[in-house]
Amino acid sequence: MHVLKRDDKSQSLAGEAYLIVRQRILRGEIAIGATVSRRKLAAELGMSFLPVSEALMKLENEGLLESRPRAGTRVRIPTGPDVRGHYAVREALEVQAARLFAVTATPEEKAELMKLAIRVDTLGEAPDGDRTVYLSLHERFHYRVAEYTRCQALCEAIEKTHALASTWLCVRQTPSKGGARRRRHQQLAKVLTAGDPVAAAEAMRDHIVSSMERTLARLEPYFEMGRQKGTKYQRTQKPGDTGMEAVA
Repeated sequence: MHVLKRDDKSQSLAGEAYLIVRQRILRGEIAIGATVSRRKLAAELGMSFLPVSEALMKLENEGLLESRPRAGTRVRIPTGPDVRGHYAVREALEVQAARLFAVTATPEEKAELMKLAIRVDTLGEAPDGDRTVYLSLHERFHYRVAEYTRCQALCEAIEKTHALASTWLCVRQTPSKGGARRRRHQQLAKVLTAGDPVAAAEAMRDHIVSSMERTLARLEPYFEMGRQKGTKYQRTQKPGDTGMEAVA
């Protein structure tokens, strides 16, 4: 029988804390700019300070959180250059994935991608749709394109880029009028599955650039927040909070 060692237990608790906080961020329950108290979070989860600190450090390394001396940790407030830089990396990775997908994916894999595109578009336009499910499906769609290239390094790189983007996607956008945006992933999948690597690469590039433009518009209020607060932010002390505090 395996006995859980102290280090193993600490890593297990850190993993649990990581998943809880990450899920809250991606659901928008902890808003962009909200601070996270290690002490209060540890008390809420019934854990010691160490595993919680390890979890938050991992989230910081992923770009979801940021810390400042004597100010603590908060959900990272992006800047315009942050977003443009992120999408420049995504464009390089996903355009290459699209090019390879067009020639390596099997008919069954192409059919699966099209079905997934329909689900993503349908849920993305639903006014009361579960945002967590949408984000999961959206990540899966883009990961499947990479996965079916048979290039593991590309899969891993694309998977890492989506955690940060998911935080930004939590900020809801006004539903589009008509059906143009509703079919965005279906239109992309149609080109990807047609077997033309050049057309697939261009379609993915257009998709990523369009996503960047919508993200920049969606995050404009947070850019202003960042300009006003800069690197000087503080926790607000509120009785009865649970480790997640609003920015002052």
